[in-house]
Amino acid sequence: MTRTKTLRAPLSLLLAGALALPAAGGDLLAIRVGRAETIASGAIEHAVILVEDGKIAAIGQDLPVDRGIPVLERPGWTVMPGLVHPYSRMGLEARGGGGFDPDLLPTGELYPLDPVYDDLLRRGVTTLGLYPAGSNVPGRSIVVRPRGEEREDMLLVEGAYLKIEFSSDARSKKTIRDGFAKVDEYVEKEKKAREKWEADVEKAKKKKGDEKKDEKKDEKKDEGAKDKAAAAEDEKKDEGPGPYVPPEVDPKVQPFKDLREGKLRALVALNSAGDYLHWLDAIGEEEFQWDLRVPMVRYLDIYEVAAKLGERKVRLVVEPEITLQPSTLRQRNLPAELSRAGARLVLIPRRDSLDQIATWMSDIGVVVAAGLDRQVGLRAATLEAAEVLGLAQRVGSLEVGKDANLIFFDGDPLEPASRLRAVMLEGEFVMGEVNN
Repeated sequence: MTRTKTLRAPLSLLLAGALALPAAGGDLLAIRVGRAETIASGAIEHAVILVEDGKIAAIGQDLPVDRGIPVLERPGWTVMPGLVHPYSRMGLEARGGGGFDPDLLPTGELYPLDPVYDDLLRRGVTTLGLYPAGSNVPGRSIVVRPRGEEREDMLLVEGAYLKIEFSSDARSKKTIRDGFAKVDEYVEKEKKAREKWEADVEKAKKKKGDEKKDEKKDEKKDEGAKDKAAAAEDEKKDEGPGPYVPPEVDPKVQPFKDLREGKLRALVALNSAGDYLHWLDAIGEEEFQWDLRVPMVRYLDIYEVAAKLGERKVRLVVEPEITLQPSTLRQRNLPAELSRAGARLVLIPRRDSLDQIATWMSDIGVVVAAGLDRQVGLRAATLEAAEVLGLAQRVGSLEVGKDANLIFFDGDPLEPASRLRAVMLEGEFVMGEVNN
């Protein structure tokens, strides 16, 4: 299958010879590999990727390259987008409670010089979602690139999703309903404030009109400067209430307001099919964007609501695990079952550790070998994860205009024998021997 993007200028000659690492500035680099897993448009054999200013400038099959553009040739390699881990606490150490703190962010916990971030890059993770510690409603996540000397260098997004821990009990339901009830209270308060402001504006206009009618027609036109200043001051006082300023929103109410307005999404952690049904009851008629985090425990029963999840096209953040049918030793490939039912998958490492990240792709390969569609598996660690973080327009697939976050394997990324050979972050190689 051939997928091509038209280059902005004709390219004509492949260069050979030694290749130094490209600078992060305006340098161009062409990369020729045996296969590119684009995620968005399938695979491209004999692919060429043109990288410019940290972005993908072109991608296609056997694209010619202009004279003067350096070329990295690796015909035995496979390239795919950098891994996107949307649900992590790596590098963070604070402990959370069980309160209602939707306004909190883990930004203050971020320590850019922690060596774990270099280790993540070396394992192919180029985008990382970090959530706040705690249960109930502990706060909102941040998204970072795992590199930078200052927090500002690493931060991509503050407030990617609101983390909610939900269970089948009255307390959890009350928490969600109260959160939106507080938004309703604010909306009513804001409505009354606007109505009062509009009434004050009309009152000021009427008063000003009445005063003009009462002005004497024979008013002297040559009033002194002092009288003019006094008249101007009086007119200024009668201008009205000024521009409308809405009431200040309680910081704990703002995230739920943002959910309702589509400015924020929720990631809801639950543990069973029953929890899911209670979640639907808790949100009622509320319409907002939410995804589910479901830990793949040994006897998970989420398959009981697979059809309901599929109908809603729910996105589930799960591990690439083979689980067991409850009370039996019969294995179930729940990721494959959920995907076939119509649910969308995000596959994260089996544990939030460097060791498990190192086997992340081969673990996905296990569930693919057991029946999960291959493209679904690749997408689950890249583009679907980017959707959870609200960054799909920037990362998660190999497309023109997206960040040049690329990882290179010497074989099939889903095969245990394949090795990660190089990592590129925003157009710069940060790991691997890439000289010709």
